[in-house]
Amino acid sequence: MMGSPSTPITQDLVLIGGGHSHAIALRRFAMQPIVSAQLTLITDVMHTPYSGMLPGYVAGLYGFDECHIDLQPLAKFAGARLIHDRAIGLDLAHNRVLCAAHPAIAFDRLSLDLGSTPAVSTVPGAKDYAIPVKPISQFLQRWDALIEQVQQRPHQSLRLVVVGGGAGGVELALAVQARLQRVLAAAQVSSQGLELHLIHSGAEILPERSSGMRRKMQRLMTERGIRLHLGERVSEVGADWVQCESELCLDCDHVFWVTQASATTWLYQSGLATDERGFVQVNDCLQSTSHPQVFAAGDVATMRNHPRPKAGVFAVRQGQPLEQNLRRSLLHQPLQPFVPQRQFLILVGLGNETAVASRGVLCLGPTGWLWRWKDRIDWVFMNQFADLAPMMPATSTPPASHRRAGEIADAALPMHCAGCGSKVGGDVLGRSLTRVRTAFPDLAHPDVLIGLDAPDDAAVVQVPPGRVLVQTVDYFRALVDDPYVFGQIVAHHCLNDLFAMGAAPQSALAIATLPYAPAAKLEETLVMLLLGVCQVLQTAGATLMGGHTVEGADLALGLTCNGLAAGDRLWHKGGMQPEDVLILTKPLGTGTLFAADMQHQAKGRWIEGAIASMLHSNQAAVPIFQQYGATACTDVTGFGLLGHLAELLRASHLAAEVSLDAIPVLEGASETIHRGLLSSIHPSNATAVSSIVTPASVSHHHLYPLLVDPQTSGGLLASVPQTQADACLQALKHAGFSLARRIGQVRSLPDATDASDLLMTIH
Repeated sequence: MMGSPSTPITQDLVLIGGGHSHAIALRRFAMQPIVSAQLTLITDVMHTPYSGMLPGYVAGLYGFDECHIDLQPLAKFAGARLIHDRAIGLDLAHNRVLCAAHPAIAFDRLSLDLGSTPAVSTVPGAKDYAIPVKPISQFLQRWDALIEQVQQRPHQSLRLVVVGGGAGGVELALAVQARLQRVLAAAQVSSQGLELHLIHSGAEILPERSSGMRRKMQRLMTERGIRLHLGERVSEVGADWVQCESELCLDCDHVFWVTQASATTWLYQSGLATDERGFVQVNDCLQSTSHPQVFAAGDVATMRNHPRPKAGVFAVRQGQPLEQNLRRSLLHQPLQPFVPQRQFLILVGLGNETAVASRGVLCLGPTGWLWRWKDRIDWVFMNQFADLAPMMPATSTPPASHRRAGEIADAALPMHCAGCGSKVGGDVLGRSLTRVRTAFPDLAHPDVLIGLDAPDDAAVVQVPPGRVLVQTVDYFRALVDDPYVFGQIVAHHCLNDLFAMGAAPQSALAIATLPYAPAAKLEETLVMLLLGVCQVLQTAGATLMGGHTVEGADLALGLTCNGLAAGDRLWHKGGMQPEDVLILTKPLGTGTLFAADMQHQAKGRWIEGAIASMLHSNQAAVPIFQQYGATACTDVTGFGLLGHLAELLRASHLAAEVSLDAIPVLEGASETIHRGLLSSIHPSNATAVSSIVTPASVSHHHLYPLLVDPQTSGGLLASVPQTQADACLQALKHAGFSLARRIGQVRSLPDATDASDLLMTIH
């Protein structure tokens, strides 16, 4: 949903949380976008679990990807910016979301779908020793680690306690038991050493269900050997025990906490109207009762007129009315009320491919066909997020007959000029730079004589005596939708050229293209962009001196970076020596991963890993390479590893051997390469090195394409004397370059080889 000259962005809709309601809303916005609205999703997890299949995952009946909604391709499909961060507060006076690792994010409309958290803080020791089931992503990490522990030591006895006898606790207990029994059976170990308890404060489990359902499930759990402790309230939790108010004390190895849910405290602290447990109070239109610009759905919301249990079925049902009312609010249309059902079907999986069904007083099962019915319902829900092929041509201007009320008509828009007329207005630029200087008051550098603090027609820098000025420039379109992260990536990428020559960063000039939008929206984008740049520059010891901004169709950014170095200590590409060892600091794969991302075929965790790699500065590697006598260095960028290695070899008149098996690879890159998801520059890179690689058969190796994959903010490739290579690599790993690898060795050219040629042997 990015703007164009005819339909600039005029409103920001921000979604916090990737729960069921928001997943459905994103898909519906993708099917029928509002062309003048920018959609943004803020989430701290890239894969949101589907509650209906989560017990099946715990029981080992589903894989991770089968029961998680991947928010990366979904956001891409919806044209939404994805901000991978944790919201920590709201500034409702200025309509901004406060984030843990981002500048405040502005909104015109806000929607909350954050889920809930089990209330453990009131019980001593529970926060330190219990494993809460929410946030689910953190619970699954603990659960997977426990499964791995049992697989490694199946003969060790295991005592587990589940606290909470509602639907979540009962289903979890059954799934945990089924999975562990399956793991032990695979290891040919008896499950007699497995002990499972469930503690519940009520006289019966499942208080929200019918008496028939309660009795049936209680009987089933007893038959399976799950020990029920009813009418017991936990008073304290220790490292290996649970104490109840009745003085019942259970020894245990792990405690799973599945009690009554609570809300994150910052919702109440922000000033939103909440209920007694801190959940956002909403009206029949899922709109905050205190702040009409805020909406909420799922567990985080309490419908004032229609209170319902915190259950996934309601979050799913709220997805469509939430999207419709968000749309109507943006288009200034009347909202429509939504009344949730009073009774709903619950299908409880028993962990062994059977299930029990309950609705009202009706109770059926357990049977296999009920499980198959539940399984089919769950797959129908999940499959809607699997097929994300574009539904309409990539255009931001629909036919006039398709426009809805409130959308901007072309005739009402100003003309956008070219040349100097395309510059961003001085008021926008002034306010933006003021906000940036406020955020970075110590950004000044002693060598910058004229910069942002005293703007003039040009910046002026001083070169200290005995130093040379090293300059580089780069510029490219955004490969991520988050302007703050994009600014960081560009800064890291551009500084790499300085690091590759052994120079220390000093200063930078920026040139930015901002998507067409009203002044307030331009300001927000520019501030986010420059804050990302300045954060990286300040960490590197450099400063932003100034720059230039224009409006255009796509977000783009470039930097001219200046560095200082001693002239006799610069690395040159021609300095390699025979028998030097080739060391690469970061893994390959950003080109193919982002090519896949553009086609909605990259998993969220793959892009998350690629971004983390791009945001890892190479600066700490420079003094290490200097210490261990690096003879030449370059950064791996657009020409791919082989293209940049070829530049070093040509300048040194040498050859090299490269080991494919030693190349570090980003998660997912091997799969996307295998599927033919390649960058547009990939064919050119492959052609450029095809004549100098031997043997020719290596080009058919499934990992070979990664060697010519173009990288953004890639690693440094350095040649180090063989006697220093092991110590250098160890120092790099100690400095945080955990994926740094020794990937090959420099060789002399064969006697018969013309000095203008070079050879790369890959094995």
